[in-house]
Parts: sequence; C-alpha cells; structure tokens
Amino acid sequence: MTTPDIDVLISRARAWLKEDPDERTREELSGIIAAVEDGLDEEAAADLADRFRGTLEFGTAGLRGALGAGPNRMNRVVVIRAAAGLAAYLLAEGTEPGTPVVIGYDARHNSDVFARDTAEVMAGAGLKPLLLPRPLPTPLLAFAIRELGCAAGVMVTASHNPPQDNGYKVYLGDGSQIVPPADSGIAARIDAVGALASVPRVPLGTTGGRVLDEGIVDAYLDTVAGIAGDGPRDLAIVYTPLHGVGASALPSVLETAGFDAPAIVTEQEQPDPEFPTVAFPNPEEPGAIDRAIALAEATDADLVVANDPDADRCALAVPGPDGWAMLRGDEVGALLADHLLRAGRAGVYATSIVSSSLLGTMARAAGQPYAETLTGFKWIGRLPDLVFGYEEALGYCVDPVHVADKDGVSAALVLCEIAAEAKAAGRSLRDLLDDIALAHGLHATDQLSVRVTDLSVIADAMERLRTAPPATLGGSAVTAADDLSQGTPDLPPTDGLRYRTADGSRVIVRPSGTEPKLKCYLEAVVPVGDGDLAAARATAAERLAGLRADIAAAAGIS
Repeated sequence: MTTPDIDVLISRARAWLKEDPDERTREELSGIIAAVEDGLDEEAAADLADRFRGTLEFGTAGLRGALGAGPNRMNRVVVIRAAAGLAAYLLAEGTEPGTPVVIGYDARHNSDVFARDTAEVMAGAGLKPLLLPRPLPTPLLAFAIRELGCAAGVMVTASHNPPQDNGYKVYLGDGSQIVPPADSGIAARIDAVGALASVPRVPLGTTGGRVLDEGIVDAYLDTVAGIAGDGPRDLAIVYTPLHGVGASALPSVLETAGFDAPAIVTEQEQPDPEFPTVAFPNPEEPGAIDRAIALAEATDADLVVANDPDADRCALAVPGPDGWAMLRGDEVGALLADHLLRAGRAGVYATSIVSSSLLGTMARAAGQPYAETLTGFKWIGRLPDLVFGYEEALGYCVDPVHVADKDGVSAALVLCEIAAEAKAAGRSLRDLLDDIALAHGLHATDQLSVRVTDLSVIADAMERLRTAPPATLGGSAVTAADDLSQGTPDLPPTDGLRYRTADGSRVIVRPSGTEPKLKCYLEAVVPVGDGDLAAARATAAERLAGLRADIAAAAGIS
C-alpha cells in the first residue's frame, strides 16, 4: 500500500473519530491508526483499508456485518445514519409525524445500544418510537408492527451469524421485510444524511415515544398459543435456544397450549452473545444441536426442537433406527404443509425457488394455489392470500395473518402438535414423511455450502458456471439452464443459476445473501409407484451424490 493511500485512509479515520459517539470504537480505531502510523504493522494497514475503502450496503436484508469502527462495520455511526435515512424515507413517502415505529433487538453485542439510538433518531425526526422492553424474538417485532399500527419496524439482529456480527432489519407497515424499490429509496436517504451532529436525537419519553411494557409480549405469546388446536399433548420435548432469545417465548407458548414444559439444554438456555458452546449459532451447522440430542437420548425424549438465536427459524431432530438425526428444512416444510392441507386451510402455499418442488406438488393435489418466490421471506411474507410459506433454511410461516415473516415459535408449536398426534396414533414424524413420499413421490434434497474468507472465490465460481455451463449433472443431461440474473416471467432478477436435468433433478447455485457462502441446492425426484421406498431412497442418494460432485467440479469448488 502506497503512502498516499495510507494518508487518505488515516484522514478518513480521523474524521470518523470526531463523529463517533462510542468510546469503545473510538479507542479501537485510535489503536489501529497508531499502529499504521508506526509503519510496522501491515495487518493494521490492511484492516484500516477494509474498514474505510467501502461501506456496508443497505439492501433488502437491511445491514449486516462485523462489529467495529468504520463505515464498513456495524457501529453506532452507521446505525444512526441508517435510522436517519429510514426516518427521512418514511416521511417522504407520506408517513405522518407522530406515527409509531416499533424497534426490537436480540441479545447480541450492542443490539440494545443500536436499538435505543434508532429510537432516539426516530423521535428526533418527529416519529413515535416504541421500543420493545427487552431482547426478544424477531417474529415478535413483526407481530408488533401490525398489532400496534406502525409505519415501520426495525429489528437489530444478525440472526444466526457468528458472534462478531450484528445487523439491522427493516420492515414496513404491512409487517413484511422491505423489497425493491424501498431498499434503494432508503439507501439514497441514508447517503444524503449529513454530518452526524446534524441528526436530531430526542430521548425516549419526551415526545410520546416510550419503552413498551410486557403487554405486547403477552399479546404475541397468547396469539401464538391460540393457533393450537385440540388434540393429544403427550410429548417429551427437548429444547435449545442456542444462547439466543427463544427461551423467552417457546416454553411459555408450549405450556399455555397444554404441553409439558420442555427439557431445556442448560448450557444454552440463557442469552449469551459469545455463543460459547457452538462454532456457529445456526441449527443447520454440524454440531450445533449435539447437546440437545445428548439430552434427548438421556431423557428418552420424543422430539428435539431448536431455535436460532433470534428465534425466527426452527429445527427438529427425531430418533430413528440409526439414532437421532435432524430433519431437513424441506422435510419440516412438507410436514407442516401436509398438516395444514389436511386441516382444510385454504389459500396460497408458497416457498422459494431453492426449496423443494414437493410443496407445489402437494398444493396442486389438494386443489390449492401455489407460488414460488425468490429466496427470502421478504418475498414470501407479502404474497396475497398466503396461508403457509417456508424456506429450506428452516424458516416457516404458519400464521401469516399475525406474522408476515418466518416465525420459529409458532412453527415449533404446530410441529409439536403434529408429533403428538402421530405419537398418539403409534406413528412417528418419519412415518408421516413416508406417507407423503408414497403419495407424491420421493423429493430428496441436499445442499453443498462452501464458506469462504475471500469473496472473489464466489464471484469466480459463478463466472465459471456462466461461461462454461455443465452439459450433464449427476449423469443426466442438462435440459434447461437458466441465468436468474436475467429475470424470468415470474421472478425479478437475482444472482443465481438454475439447471434441470432429463431425470427430473434440479440444481440451483447462488451466493448467500447474509453470509460469505456459495450455496448449491440439490434436488432429486424419484417416483415410488411400486411402494419400494428403500429403493427410491437409494436411487435418490446416488443422484444427489452425483449432482454434488458434478456441480462442485463445474464451479471449481470443494
């Protein structure tokens, strides 16, 4: 790095220091500047460049990034500017002064600070901030938007990202996450924010804004518990919130609905922003629910339920002949859809393009409309007449009237109902999945997910696939190859590639929108006309292995 480059970066960093209201990030940045000026620390110079040569981009997922000083990190300066831009956007779009905006936060580092900063900026802009009373699940924030008649909602969370991250999710008055063009409109208003000192901030309680009491929490918990129907309740449940906020909601909901209190993994029960017992606080990651499974084995439980740290996702593990195993998100989605279809729930059944095609088959067989969207509940949650939506990444919406977003609390309750009904009939969730396969064909899914430290690896893989698309995958000829960046008649453009093969298999490749990962979604569909599920599973496993190997080779990843 040349001296002029360093001088520019140091100048930007010193300007940042003058605005930063956070003593901790000022101290952090001062130390980096000193190390760079000493001229002996190349890592410090690279760190400074990473912090100040770009900015966190505000998009449909809001903001998400590592905590720290600088415009390319999550910190109070970035959050205050984001809040000011959001407030300006709302007012420019016709929101009346004094209209409420609700703000929630999880238990990550600085989440409470970012939430209070947001509330003070909203009050300073003339809006009425309503701050949730404590760290709570993301779906409770989505519920509160509609329940309290808010113009918008902000949730400070990085969901299941590593402990060094935090994020900022924005919802509009319909209770759904933002989609284009709202994201670019808000981003433009953020860019137009001047010096931080020019952003008005008013303490809570002085302009009608306030910290909400427990009434909103009780309203959400009662609403969720109220979706449970009559039926068996004999079910031994093990639960883990993975050091997040789920324990503030799910155990209470289960008990209100008539279930016995779940056995909770003690080491993971209380919120802890360091997530000390897991490598990544994501139920999908290997090892994340091992402690819950160990407790289930020790207590002879029937079911393991896990939430991610902000409790908008839900995972299940069940016992089987080879021991306990977690169900795939597509399997859980099928169980929920089957339950709702059998109950006569009429309306749109929806999922994302990377999830299994099974939901469409089930909905059509039941005479219900089906919709397929881009990845993200920002698309699913806003569909008219939605009755059920899910994503393979453990996100499920079973009560869209009240929460137009994924909700790991309400989904867990319904899944416990399904498991209890099956147990009372002498059956298991695996038996129900067999029934679905016999009725609609075996839809087997898998995922190749590659975490990277250098984002250019992802860009290179996507470019390689675009310039030299595979002719065969899993030993079957590719019959259709869609570059989703061009859009389709049904979908807006997105960075993704979709391949279909002659034997009915499908592969979709896309960069993750929230993590440094390249994801390849694999599906093999095998008819079970003769009822031989074992043979169908063997065929599907062979096809999935072939798809995995071939797409990895074509993309140049492992």
